[in-house]
Amino acid sequence: MAVLRTVAKGVGVVATMSTVMVAYDIYHQRKSTLHTVNSLIRQYVINKLIAVIGSRMRKRLEDDSKKCRAVQDEILLARVKEASNLVYGKEFDFGDVVDRKDFRLKHPLTKYDHFKPYIERIAAGEGGILTKDRPIILGVTSGTSGKSSIIPMTKGQSLAFFTQGISVLYNAMNTAYPETNNLQKILKFFYTPKSRISAGGIPVGPNSSSPKSTQGLLPLYTTPLTGYEIMSEPEALYVHLLFGLMDRNLGMIEANFASLIHTAFVELERKWPSLVRDIEMGYICPSLDIDDGIRQSLNKMMKSDKARAEELRREFKKGFKGIAKRIWPHLNILAAVDSGPFQMYGKLLSEHYTEGVPTYSALYAATEGLIGVNMWPKSDKRRYMLAPRSMFFEFIPVDKIFEDQPDTLFIDQVKRDSVYELVITNAGGLYRFRFGDVVKVVDFYNQCPVIELMYRKGQYLNVRGEKTSEDILYKALTDTVDGFKGVSLVDYSCAESPLLENQDKVDDLFPHYVVFLELTKDIDPKAPVQLTEEQKLQLDKNLREHSFIYNSFREKGSISCAKVHVVRRGCFKRLKRFSLKTRSVSVNQFKVPRVIRRPETAQFLFNNIE
Repeated sequence: MAVLRTVAKGVGVVATMSTVMVAYDIYHQRKSTLHTVNSLIRQYVINKLIAVIGSRMRKRLEDDSKKCRAVQDEILLARVKEASNLVYGKEFDFGDVVDRKDFRLKHPLTKYDHFKPYIERIAAGEGGILTKDRPIILGVTSGTSGKSSIIPMTKGQSLAFFTQGISVLYNAMNTAYPETNNLQKILKFFYTPKSRISAGGIPVGPNSSSPKSTQGLLPLYTTPLTGYEIMSEPEALYVHLLFGLMDRNLGMIEANFASLIHTAFVELERKWPSLVRDIEMGYICPSLDIDDGIRQSLNKMMKSDKARAEELRREFKKGFKGIAKRIWPHLNILAAVDSGPFQMYGKLLSEHYTEGVPTYSALYAATEGLIGVNMWPKSDKRRYMLAPRSMFFEFIPVDKIFEDQPDTLFIDQVKRDSVYELVITNAGGLYRFRFGDVVKVVDFYNQCPVIELMYRKGQYLNVRGEKTSEDILYKALTDTVDGFKGVSLVDYSCAESPLLENQDKVDDLFPHYVVFLELTKDIDPKAPVQLTEEQKLQLDKNLREHSFIYNSFREKGSISCAKVHVVRRGCFKRLKRFSLKTRSVSVNQFKVPRVIRRPETAQFLFNNIE
């Protein structure tokens, strides 16, 4: 008994010491002003768990990068073997596949239409088709380059996304920016999408991780759970901003894409008087169109904070350049994708609203799953190391991407500074799938390729076979607008003239590019912008400089000069609302189409010419 009493006493001492150490650690970390004791402790535990998982998964990724081919062969053969007894695997003789070359010979390169009949059977409730496990969701793609697709996602994929992606990015971020490892909250801009249930009982909708579906992580966010139940974007955005502004010690702003954060700051510039008044009064303005139950719940979490309201009012009246760091002096980082089609929004943010705050474009991912991780948070170049255990990758050289069944290269066969269309085989039952991304191999991390996203294959202009990419178009456009004194670019889209043949009248019959620009004057943002003919012609000149092929067609006269139209102020904001109403895409997924393929979208922009 004496021994037991001694052991019990020892355990009690250790427990007391541990409690003291935790309390000491919490005391010395920067904390959100919105925390309760309960949420503070829960965030502390979450941070520690993510740190442990992230450290282990980072080490695993490092190890995998040293034996990239072996890891790729391992996951490919494991997936083929698992699917060999499924409907799809039997049809394609997966039981006879012995290596990656055999797989490439037996199975064709595919596009979505190849899988559509199988996915329809899954949606109807049939099992054992593409995956052994029943999908937890049929994810709807954004459809930027064409029609939306429905992609199966399993529980295993969701777990892998967290372990191989989220935990690793937190490890990389906390290593590069130690100040992010604290108890500050995150202002997360997320809009709960509408979903439906398939005939077979599977949810159908965007598969972005929702705070509602991961409620264990709610202590990390400024917005309460009730706020994420608001289904309309303007009202949800107002509530996100309100609770974010209440927290002076905000540590991070997060969204899927930089465009969502830019939209939020534009709205903040419009709505700040009302938001500040709500903080001063301690309740949400009665005119906000939200459910009474949601309003009551949110109002219970608010209290009058006149000092914070006065601080905000003072800073807002000074203007909005660098506003993020002025109203949130301890803001450490923005977490959002600002590469590829979102680089323009990243530039707009860093030059104005979030000046001085670094952006971490952490993950390269799609509805199909995790593709790569940015291991270099402090680098200005958005580069992603491919995640070799997430998907099996193949690469089509850029000069062959318009062929139906071109030869592909494997991960150990690609070369630095070469451009490829990416082909994936994922854990959701998509095999040798051409999902449309074109990437450039810019480096290697040990044996693993490090890539930059160049453009979506469908996002190129091609009226005579010239195939002008989104990347070339953006470079020419920014060079053009940078030459306009006192004018800044708000947004843009382009179309091929045949799409507008009934509206965009020209003097000749030769096709050309039609470019829609929304511009703003730096001194008077509300004033309309008019360009001279010489300014409009400058874009065509810059396109010719950036693209030898485009220039050759222009010299031959087979492509006419690009036409530039300035659209009305707020046009692209209205385009977003129009697209959300007419397409099955959520706010979190929405991307402005840089190259328009839908006649109704082209018509909308044409109707909004200044």
